[in-house]
Amino acid sequence: MSRRIRNFFVKLTHFFKRFFDPSRPAAGPNSAASQACTSAPQRPPMPLTTQDTPSLSQPATTTPPTPQPVPPTPPLVSPTSATPTPALLDVEPSTLAPTPSPSPSQAPGPLSLASSPAVLLPTSPSATLPQHFRVHGTFPNAHDFILNYPQFNESSHAGSGLKELLEHSMPDAFHDSGVRYPPPKCHLGTRNEYIDLFTNWALGTSDRREPILWMHGPFGVGKSAVAQSCAEALESMNKLAATLFFSRSNTGRDDPQRVFTSIAYQIATACPSLGEIVSRRMIEHPALPTKSLSKQFKDLLVQPLSQVDTVESGLAERVVIIDGLDECRGTEKQCEIIKIIAASARERTTPFRWFITSRPEDAIIRTMNSPAVSLALSRIELPVSREIDHEILLYLTDEFKVIREDHGLPESWPSEEALALLVERGAGLWIYVSTIVRFIKDENSLGPKDQLCIVLEFVKEVSAKVGLNNPLAEMDFLYTLIIRRVPLKTRITVQKILLACSTLVDLPSSIATALCLSVEQLRHACASIQSVMELTGPDLESMHINFYHTSFLDFMEDPQRSKDLCICGDFLIDYRQELLEWLHKVCARSTDSEHIVFPSSTVLPEGITDADHYLRILDWFWRLCQEPEHPFDFQTTMSFAGLPFRKMLSLLGNNGVGLINGDEVTDSLPAELCDKIIRKGKCLIPGCTNTEDVWILGNGENEIVPLQWDLGFQLRNNVFPDSGCVCGVQMQIDHNEGLKTDVEDTDDDN
Repeated sequence: MSRRIRNFFVKLTHFFKRFFDPSRPAAGPNSAASQACTSAPQRPPMPLTTQDTPSLSQPATTTPPTPQPVPPTPPLVSPTSATPTPALLDVEPSTLAPTPSPSPSQAPGPLSLASSPAVLLPTSPSATLPQHFRVHGTFPNAHDFILNYPQFNESSHAGSGLKELLEHSMPDAFHDSGVRYPPPKCHLGTRNEYIDLFTNWALGTSDRREPILWMHGPFGVGKSAVAQSCAEALESMNKLAATLFFSRSNTGRDDPQRVFTSIAYQIATACPSLGEIVSRRMIEHPALPTKSLSKQFKDLLVQPLSQVDTVESGLAERVVIIDGLDECRGTEKQCEIIKIIAASARERTTPFRWFITSRPEDAIIRTMNSPAVSLALSRIELPVSREIDHEILLYLTDEFKVIREDHGLPESWPSEEALALLVERGAGLWIYVSTIVRFIKDENSLGPKDQLCIVLEFVKEVSAKVGLNNPLAEMDFLYTLIIRRVPLKTRITVQKILLACSTLVDLPSSIATALCLSVEQLRHACASIQSVMELTGPDLESMHINFYHTSFLDFMEDPQRSKDLCICGDFLIDYRQELLEWLHKVCARSTDSEHIVFPSSTVLPEGITDADHYLRILDWFWRLCQEPEHPFDFQTTMSFAGLPFRKMLSLLGNNGVGLINGDEVTDSLPAELCDKIIRKGKCLIPGCTNTEDVWILGNGENEIVPLQWDLGFQLRNNVFPDSGCVCGVQMQIDHNEGLKTDVEDTDDDN
């Protein structure tokens, strides 16, 4: 019997238990309900409407309908029977007999599905079931009402828990995510040695018996491409359990708190029986995604898997792929994830094999070498090697063939000498040659022939500086070439976009709002560096920014590598100063959130409101204040202290800025001036009963207590919650005064 049918009969049994409830008061012989159940009208009574339905606490009465000429209907219930008998399958009509009403001393037992034939519900007036039931107990506190030709549809909430689980997952990091499309993967005919090694391990046909396979290597050698190709190979064989492709440079793909929720979601949606268990667990415990990683792993994977037959369901020996673990946020979390997986692999609490790729970072190496992990681990190194020059040549040959066909170029282009030089300078680093190919394909250039000439000149110049077999240094020169070719005015906008991706958020809509960019302007700026990043989507709300490789943003954040092109260092400090001056001007000119006045240099494109722009600028400024590596100087700190903090918050209206880490702001300020801007102290709100220190902004008459959070505070217009303070404790309410907003009480100060 299928699960759907079984659930149907369970619910039907529940219905008949209520229907034959011996505790139900018997209907009187003269009651309206009794007459309705024991008579066989020529025509079924019309259902009661909302307008004429009496209170469920009172007996329901019906007005007989006007008789209409209809064919006579034979009685469906014996006149002496107070309780109708449902029709049963596989029972001859002649064997059906009226069931007498149960007496208080002899009540019928509940319907047994094990010994009784299946029960059919009525589907039409001509069915052999009674035309209407009198049901008691189906609806709490309701009685003596009529259901006309009841039909029961199965309703399930099995999917609601999985929907909640998806909300706490990283779908953009799945191997088949649309955001990653087209994903990096091995060019046809390349990396076959590693793909075969992995496939044999996954299928259990190699000498490697360990349940964890770790592939490590420096950036740019193609670890993600190998992982993607392996994922697609296993998917075609129904051996893939789940995938996660971390990316530090792409928001939403580096959250350690969403690792096991993402894995659990993918496995649960692939296995219906497991999905029901996981969904129910999420409904019963909606806070599970906020628990510790070990708790998530146990409650979303270990315990649900123990309730299903993993062999019969096909889950046994499937592979979970985690790519780029070093790009997961937080070194401690990276190590914790490894330890949790290793413990499960040793104790066989999950039936999976685990494939992990990462750079050989010190913390990861130490964890992999620990006794608790190493015994369950097999290793593969993916080095920078000249042994794959023939694969790089194959890749370049195929890519140039496509470019020739798209642009009508002759077969002789490019020359063999040019190909040989690119292979030589690539020196086994896939990211280097793939970035060069994207640069040559740049649609905003004078064409591929011109782009190739630029590359060849660059390669010859760089080779004289860095020597042979130093592709990592050449990568920096290549990134430098890409940025320097962007016109200066556009380059500054590009740097601000990259700074936003690094410190604020990589949502194009938020970046465009902060920088006053139209859709066309944002597209133009991003297109100028399309060989290292792409902007996809038809409009701002659906757009995504995707970096082809984390190494580019790493390069732009490192002043030793990118020098004057760096988005940190002087560029960040100067832009923070620019935002501070802008906030002073806006606060001086504006009166309230409905009347925000910007400097004349601020021109908003269509679709961006004053309130949204102010919110994004304020949010960005405070996030740039959380950069201890870029401390404030004395003069800028004095300017910061002079901000009208109350006015600054009041201009937010009903909006609010995300969580600000107070400790990081403090660490960015000179110690002797810090208290003029931010400090810890007793809550200043009259009537507050809090005895703990809270974050306080400003000084003197300009002091204000922002909305407090566990790790810091939120910038918003402070409106007190009922009987509470913005610092999170109860208030002693003066009922004569009432509660007011902190800003409203002090508007006259500004």
